Amino acid sequence: MLDWSHHLIITPILLPMATAALLLFIDERSRTIKALVSLVAVVILLANAAMLFAIESGPNAFENVYLLGNWSAPFGIVLVVDGLSAMMLLLTSILALAALVFSLAKWHAVGAHFHSLFQLLLAGVNGALLTGDLFNLFVFFEVMLAASYGLLLHGTGTLRVKAGLHYIAINLVAALFFLIGVSLVYGTAGTLNMADLAMRMPEMEPDRLILMEAGAAVLGVAFLIKVGMWPLCFWLPTAYSAASAPVAGMFAILSKVGIYVILRLTMLLFGDGPSAGFGAEVLLIGGAATLVFGTIGVLASQALGRLAGYSVLVSSGTLLMVLGINDGVVSSGALLYLVSSTLTISAFFMLIELVERGQDAGANVLAVTMEAYGDGEEADIEDGNGTAMPGTMAILGICFAACGILLSGLPPLSGFISKFAMLSAMMGTGSIGTTPDAAVWVLIVLVILSGLAALISMTRAGIRTFWGSIEGAVPRVLVVELVPVMILLLLTLVLTIEAGPAMTYMDTTIRSLADPSAYIDAVRNADVVADQGPVTVEEGAGEP
Repeated sequence: MLDWSHHLIITPILLPMATAALLLFIDERSRTIKALVSLVAVVILLANAAMLFAIESGPNAFENVYLLGNWSAPFGIVLVVDGLSAMMLLLTSILALAALVFSLAKWHAVGAHFHSLFQLLLAGVNGALLTGDLFNLFVFFEVMLAASYGLLLHGTGTLRVKAGLHYIAINLVAALFFLIGVSLVYGTAGTLNMADLAMRMPEMEPDRLILMEAGAAVLGVAFLIKVGMWPLCFWLPTAYSAASAPVAGMFAILSKVGIYVILRLTMLLFGDGPSAGFGAEVLLIGGAATLVFGTIGVLASQALGRLAGYSVLVSSGTLLMVLGINDGVVSSGALLYLVSSTLTISAFFMLIELVERGQDAGANVLAVTMEAYGDGEEADIEDGNGTAMPGTMAILGICFAACGILLSGLPPLSGFISKFAMLSAMMGTGSIGTTPDAAVWVLIVLVILSGLAALISMTRAGIRTFWGSIEGAVPRVLVVELVPVMILLLLTLVLTIEAGPAMTYMDTTIRSLADPSAYIDAVRNADVVADQGPVTVEEGAGEP
């Protein structure tokens, strides 16, 4: 018999799928009941992810491979949990709880089937993080994308519908590339199990290996579209800024799922052997271009939603560059940066709605005009008394300042610690792998300049919003909206305080990824559940 904890692996998929199905049978007018069911499911999901993370942080209490249908790999479907997937599951659950609580104020009631779509999105994301084969990765990606289509269109407004239709078209193209890539890999290798692929690739003939790499390259295009690598990123700022605040906060994890898959496949399939380093230059150059494009977008953005959208690209570009560098010490800092930036961007998307609630739709444009040409009036300074800032604006201002510090990488919060870990590793090695020294310094300069651009843009936006507001209206903010934002930002403070244990965990995770033999052995040696045979009646039992 399996230990009960072993079934924790499949729970992150089964629980949201069952909850989504259950919610479809509840009438849309019973929104309180639907919200309660969805909230309870997410809380249980968070507890499940926390247990998996705790088990992976210490000695394993169970085998970390789950055989669906009791079929051994590579013939059956396998789910695999390790340090990286456990961390991503926990991060996803935290964002899900924050976004769902935020939506309870109003957004869950502005359209049909919000909670069902939200749960299906969680099932797709969790499945992509746990699956051990490429075909089911495609399936879970499609579940995730199908749910995201409905969530992006959730609500009203021409801009949201227009951005949503573009988002659907782009991701359908990405799904087509995904399917073509999976077909090429299967036709070449005869398997889609990741561990089995890692075993077969070193033994492939050169001509078959070329086809295998071509299939991997087509797969990479699909993932890079989702990550938002330049020039495949033009859809992302518009789509993310058009989504409702809780949906955009949840979408912060979607680009990181693409980063997760690229990291997983790169370390597993192309970490060693004849294809070692495959695609590294593309990731390095594409990441640098994405970082430059995102930095320019951050500087040029006048609307806060666009600023947050381009911040996603800055985060993606930084992580892609690190993947291209392919150095373990740098990658450890990048994992901490992934967690910190995702929490920050999610909180920032939700904070933007609260901040802009008291502003007129054209306030940003008018503020820019006044900044350039002046308002033609002298400020009234006869009365020496200033105006006291209301408590709501003070709290929002503190949260905004925290987001600015985290996005720009200033001390003392986790944004600074993660960037410092990456940059110190780059400067300490001088030349990382096969990357020339000059290229390393270019990357260091780009990371520093992106932080400076974020600082300038966030400072400018903060002054307009909190000090130079034209309306002077105080937004009406509910506790259920403000608390999720504050909790996400407090978690970045926890990362700062516990930076030592966090970096130790990241180092351990990267080392385990760099040694794919442990992953391969775990999948290959996963035991099926023994057949207990028919139940027999003991001798002497039965009829008297």
